[in-house]
Amino acid sequence: MPSAGERQPLIPNGTRGRCGRMPWSFTQGVAFVPTLLVCWSSAAFIISYVIAVLCGHVEPLFPYISDTGAKPPESGIFGFMINVSAFLGAATMYTRYLIIKKQNEVTNFIAPYFNIITLIIGVVGCVGMGVVASFQELAVPAVHDGGALVAFVCGVVYIVFQTIISYKSRPEWSTPCICYIRLALSIMSFIAAIPMIVCASVISITKIDWNPGEKVKLH
Repeated sequence: MPSAGERQPLIPNGTRGRCGRMPWSFTQGVAFVPTLLVCWSSAAFIISYVIAVLCGHVEPLFPYISDTGAKPPESGIFGFMINVSAFLGAATMYTRYLIIKKQNEVTNFIAPYFNIITLIIGVVGCVGMGVVASFQELAVPAVHDGGALVAFVCGVVYIVFQTIISYKSRPEWSTPCICYIRLALSIMSFIAAIPMIVCASVISITKIDWNPGEKVKLH
């Protein structure tokens, strides 16, 4: 029996009886994965930033994330830690896929293929993140930018699809608060992705240090 303070999913009348006991044992203990993902990724950005600033490779005020991992020694740390983050991100998305799959078996709120497509898009975004980590901005800019584009675009689409799933799963598996938060994140991510794609398609960055008289190279 669950504890008194544990929240129960709102299952339609008769559903629990038809499907039997909910098989949630596979989710026990997996909450550490997204927690580790956030902590590890934050540490990756902070450590790379601190080293890059101390070595004089970037300016302290709002450098690009890729700039903080473009030169050694911070490039090695950045590459390793972001690759681990990509793996943790894929693991988190797969766990989310399994949870939705089990929930959908009970209440059938979305088509199964939609959940699979969402997982594939998320994993592709994680692969793009791994490409960003493995190919530094100054060494192979075309590959680095391509990986970043895949990571950001797939990330935005994944967030939008998860928002749709959240709205479809109400009220049994999701709350209005969660839906509103994910909707806000979807809108902000979509708005932020537009200038990123436009700027990346127009401007080619091949160096970090610029002189006042230099011109930006356009594609």
